[in-house]
Amino acid sequence: MKMKLREVYSALKIQSDSIADVEITGVCFDSRKAKQGDLFFPLQGDRDGHEFIDSAIEHGVSATIWQSDHDIPNDKIPYVVVKNVSIAFETLAKYYLNKVNPQVVAVTGSNGKTTTKDMIAKVLSTSNNVAKTPQNFNNEIGVPFTILNMPTNTEVLVIEMGMDRPGQINHLSSIANPDISVITMIGEAHIEFFGTRDKIADAKMEITDHLHEDGSFIYNGDEPLLLERAKNVEQDKLTFGSHNSNDLYATKIEAGKTTTSFITNQWPEIKFEIPMMGEYNVNNALAALLVGQASHIKPEAMQQALRELFVTENRTEWRKDKNGADILSDVYNSNPTAAIEVLHSLKAIKTAGRKVIVLGDMLELGDASKSLHESLASHIDPANFAKVYLVGPDMKYLRDKLSAKYDDTSLLWYDKDQLTDLTKDLEKELKPDDTVLLKASHGIHLENVLHELM
Repeated sequence: MKMKLREVYSALKIQSDSIADVEITGVCFDSRKAKQGDLFFPLQGDRDGHEFIDSAIEHGVSATIWQSDHDIPNDKIPYVVVKNVSIAFETLAKYYLNKVNPQVVAVTGSNGKTTTKDMIAKVLSTSNNVAKTPQNFNNEIGVPFTILNMPTNTEVLVIEMGMDRPGQINHLSSIANPDISVITMIGEAHIEFFGTRDKIADAKMEITDHLHEDGSFIYNGDEPLLLERAKNVEQDKLTFGSHNSNDLYATKIEAGKTTTSFITNQWPEIKFEIPMMGEYNVNNALAALLVGQASHIKPEAMQQALRELFVTENRTEWRKDKNGADILSDVYNSNPTAAIEVLHSLKAIKTAGRKVIVLGDMLELGDASKSLHESLASHIDPANFAKVYLVGPDMKYLRDKLSAKYDDTSLLWYDKDQLTDLTKDLEKELKPDDTVLLKASHGIHLENVLHELM
């Protein structure tokens, strides 16, 4: 980013007789990560961002935004007074987006957003200068931040959009005005705040609210809720999924421990491979391939791009127990769809010894929590998983459902403050050729168990 401070005033429609001749080369809202040339935005969060302006100055920022309801600052560095810092942040982002004018690809979904974003960016980078959302900066702060920090030569911007309430995706889409909108899938994540999957689908569909008239909508055609709602979208539509009714689907999938390969209906002569386990990641790759196809990327180039993929946040990782047992760690996020997918993936993997699973509570499921925890029972049986360890009050529902399949020595439950006992029991039980899955919402803190096992 390169912009004179005078241009910032103009973009924000602020009049001033005296403007310092300062060049802005980036923006920041975290004073700890501020650097020389940045314009600092003191956003309101748990703390008032104005408290950290001095820290930002110490880190070398060139100028700062200042909200008018605060006392006028000293003149250590130039400052721009605005009525609302957050609105100014978004306004400048819209201005800069229009100035650079890249193609914008927006991605949302209950699962797979970050992985799909990374796959799309990798595919499109084979013939474009591509910028993308860092990590999972996908909210009202992350989207403007992503826009304002893209290089001036960006040709394609891939933006991830998350939500925890209705209207949020609509707002983010109004900032980004996507050329291509992608929905990975509809699950139960955040159902506590929405009540039903129908309402989750309604909220995700907001990603098409500000889609360009000549844009494209790419979505999971296996999902009836999306098929129904897509009828109201006038732009071009393309679907991916496992059913042969989709525009793009996999005709053959080979699942391995660290890689997954597949062949598609459109390019049967090409074998695609992604450096990730899990058949569920094939759908994410299919979405990226459709975006690439819409952007006229050759399939051979897309094949190479996916093979060389490095994802921002691959939460499902293989680690090692101290005694040599394999640990499949997925301890930072869980919901019913994701839990079922990883259970099926683990079933498909050949292992030398037993498969053991440790499942913690899936949070933010609201009134549906009991039934959704119980729903995992049909995907768990002794033929595939020798022992089951459950953690958290809601996992009692799953324990009760599984009690007919497992005896008391193979099905154990722990409260969420009994992680030390769980760890000790696992250390006694696990053998060097065993494979153990750790999966739970982050609030259960199975990462502490992982750390001790390693």
